[in-house]
Amino acid sequence: MQLRRTCIVPVGHHDCSPMTQDSASAGIDIEAIEQAASRIAGHAHVTPVLRSHSLDALAGAQLLFKAENFQRVGAFKFRGACNAVWSLADAVAARGVVTHSSGNHGAALALAGRTRGIPVHVVVPAGAVRSKVEAIEAYGATVHHCEPNILAREAAAEAVRQQTGATLVHPYADPAVIAGQGTATLELIAQAGPLDVIVAPVGGGGLASGTAIAAAARAPGTRVIAAEPAGAADTLESLRLGRRVGHFTPDTICDGLRTLVGEINFSILREHGVQVLAVSDEDTIAAMRLVWQRLKVIVEPSAAIVLAAVLGQRERFAGLRIGLILSGGNVDLDALPWVRAASASS
Repeated sequence: MQLRRTCIVPVGHHDCSPMTQDSASAGIDIEAIEQAASRIAGHAHVTPVLRSHSLDALAGAQLLFKAENFQRVGAFKFRGACNAVWSLADAVAARGVVTHSSGNHGAALALAGRTRGIPVHVVVPAGAVRSKVEAIEAYGATVHHCEPNILAREAAAEAVRQQTGATLVHPYADPAVIAGQGTATLELIAQAGPLDVIVAPVGGGGLASGTAIAAAARAPGTRVIAAEPAGAADTLESLRLGRRVGHFTPDTICDGLRTLVGEINFSILREHGVQVLAVSDEDTIAAMRLVWQRLKVIVEPSAAIVLAAVLGQRERFAGLRIGLILSGGNVDLDALPWVRAASASS
């Protein structure tokens, strides 16, 4: 049974699902997340929780990093994709799956499809990170290219779906995907013990909404905060207004967080009183470098944003025990942000 929270004063994002649903009406509850955990157990990794005394001192808080950069395909996205693929009936699965993705979800679905031996089609927008597109292809998916906007992505995915009979696995607004993403928080709670706050990135909202559902049921005293790029802060604005805002042009280095928050996801975030903190790219890049230096692991900007959110508001988080979900570690090593910044200034 799902526990609900009273809505706190929130901050906002957005997507492209046909109708507004809360998590209960969408069939996403703690039982669905626990079923997802069982379903993906033979395929997904249980990722570690990392600590750094120097980062604790810098934040003035206890930081527990859920290292989803160590997940298969290097991102939490494998959890949701795997759950979606293995939830399909055999006859449906045989026709394959299709999605649109800037990278991590596409790679995750490609690998999940490979584990079941089914065709995978991924619509990739122009300008996607090269290493992520190469990963999608390496896992065996058929790549289809489109213009870099959500309408083009959706139209291309729908065209592929009609041509092939494949099932659409939406990157973040699919209930099976959301349930799969929530398994990361189930693990975090079991590994870390009591937490005051969990901070997750928000783009389309699959991870943030799955986190909110899992935390509400298994750690109801734990607040969930979503970190969002200031240059793509539609979730913040949507929650402030109480409705999803319209399409926008994102301007952020966080390539995994450039999408509008999903309709279902928005409803779940609002239902659970999730607050959103907008973070500048400058702060995210600085936090990314800190994670590389202090934790000795590779994370991408879309993951580092959670640390940036905490460090940007030290007074809010001082003295707390905080779980931070490092969503992924797929970066273009030939185009590191601090290298680009140094080149631009020289």
